[in-house]
Amino acid sequence: MPEIHNPNLQAQGPGSGGGGGSDMRSSMAFMLLLIAVFFGYQYFFSKPLPEPQTPAQSQQQTAQNAQPAPAPSQAIAGAATAQPATPTIAAAMETDTTVENELYRIVFTNRGAQVKHWILKKYFDDSGKPLDLVQPEASARFGLPLSLFTYEPALTSQLNQALYQVTVQGAQPSATGLVLAPATISFHYAANGLEVVKTLHFDTSYVVSIESAVKRNGTPVRALVEWPAGLGDMEEFQQSSMLRAQTRTPSYFAWSIDGRKDSQSASKISGNATLNASYQYAAVGDLYFAAAFLPDTPSDATVVTLHNAVDLPGNPSDPNSKKTPADVLGIAVGSVTGDTRLRLFAGPKATDVLASIHSIGAGGKPDGPTLESLIQFGWLTFIAKPLYLILRFIVEHGIGNWGWAIILSTVIFNLALLPTRVAAMKSSLKMMRIQPKMDAIKRKYANLKMNDPKRVEMQQEQMALMKTEGVNMYGSCLPMMVPLILLWPYFRVLENAVELRQAHWLWLPDLSQPDPTHVLPILIIVTMLLTQYITPSPGMDPAQRRMMAFMMPVIFGFMLWHYASGLALYWITGNMMMLTMQIGINRSHWGREMHDIAARRANKRQGRK
Repeated sequence: MPEIHNPNLQAQGPGSGGGGGSDMRSSMAFMLLLIAVFFGYQYFFSKPLPEPQTPAQSQQQTAQNAQPAPAPSQAIAGAATAQPATPTIAAAMETDTTVENELYRIVFTNRGAQVKHWILKKYFDDSGKPLDLVQPEASARFGLPLSLFTYEPALTSQLNQALYQVTVQGAQPSATGLVLAPATISFHYAANGLEVVKTLHFDTSYVVSIESAVKRNGTPVRALVEWPAGLGDMEEFQQSSMLRAQTRTPSYFAWSIDGRKDSQSASKISGNATLNASYQYAAVGDLYFAAAFLPDTPSDATVVTLHNAVDLPGNPSDPNSKKTPADVLGIAVGSVTGDTRLRLFAGPKATDVLASIHSIGAGGKPDGPTLESLIQFGWLTFIAKPLYLILRFIVEHGIGNWGWAIILSTVIFNLALLPTRVAAMKSSLKMMRIQPKMDAIKRKYANLKMNDPKRVEMQQEQMALMKTEGVNMYGSCLPMMVPLILLWPYFRVLENAVELRQAHWLWLPDLSQPDPTHVLPILIIVTMLLTQYITPSPGMDPAQRRMMAFMMPVIFGFMLWHYASGLALYWITGNMMMLTMQIGINRSHWGREMHDIAARRANKRQGRK
């Protein structure tokens, strides 16, 4: 990890009961454990960024890495004695210049040579208009994209408020100021010893090349190019009752240093922290969009993380609800030498697009890591990415709809698991058959205390019995793990694949958002209840079985009430297939035998009462 420099601020065993009851309790334990692991891993085990160094350490390191800018008084004295006056270069009035290709339309203002709008033509907001990556409220408070960041507030303000002269190379602007890419635009400003040149090269991709140089009396000033105020949907700023999402838009900081890629959520990013390291790229992003800076010379890279907050209504659909802080994450990237040369990707986190953009490698060529890791599939990427590719293949080769692709892939997975389900049913039946012998062993050691060493003998006898009868105590649990193992990767795919954003299916307007009608969560609860009801569990107490049969559907139904409807679609499809399979199993001779055993044991218990 980089150092931080801020020049300014600084088993359950068989003895526990065995049988169908043990299987059910083991299954429950497995499921709850997996849920806890899935939804807790990233929070507790994500790698934190290093803490900022003390101001003294930062000042010392900065002095070694970059020539400090002269103090204002020194600059004035130097200008008077050693430097000739810089001719004034500035525009007479504020104007806009628009650069456009098939993917975007970028509107520049010559005031500060900044971006007013960065519109993606192929992606849309909730009103159906092309999506603007520049969020107006946040940008009004914290700055516009491609503004300049320095460690002197007065200088920063001057750089971002000056009126720059604009020069266009390539396709000349139309009467309305429209420039068609490929083209090059230069912004130039000079006054009182200060000179600034910012040049941008545009092609047919989402990537823009940027060169920026700030000099004061001929001395380079460390001025970083920044994207200061978030990007993408940021729907919470709309404060509308017609929002696609009812939650805050998550944002994060991601980077690659010498081929080592990592990321951190906005809540764990400190503001105004300077990090000097060999950054191959540094980026800010949300679920579906990112702005990534790729320095031309990673060894000289310097990065400043910008973390601000805006108080917004806690309930995005209710402007009058209690306000809570909303993260606004930004980033500034440049060179410790002063002159900045880098590329900027600002666009959708589409797999093919990100995979085509390489950072600068060790040999100074664009053969370093790609930006594909900006897609946050999480720690189960090795499952999530193939799952995403399967879904995309189904969509692109016949079905054409992500909802139907989810259903079809789930059917295929469940059919592939059918042999394991049959094996699990047979394992449960074997356990039911030997349950009287297991109970006899338990009665043999019934008077032993829990810490009695002879309980080990009881467990050994039970294990020997199961081995003799060919019973695997977890045989009926393992097939249940596969749907749960796929649950988290499905969640990550549906949450992070930009193709799922605003993808519809029947009554669902957006598979990446919860079902607005709550039909799917209700169906999940009902189908799970029915499946639990018709599944025999002769080794479990009836009261305990009723509790388990009710608790699990409620847990999953409530969880999926608030998550992506595509995830609920996957789960309900699996539930329907499981219910169908269980009905088929119940009608087989194995199933009839299981129900007969369950009925005999129920009658026996009632007889004792």
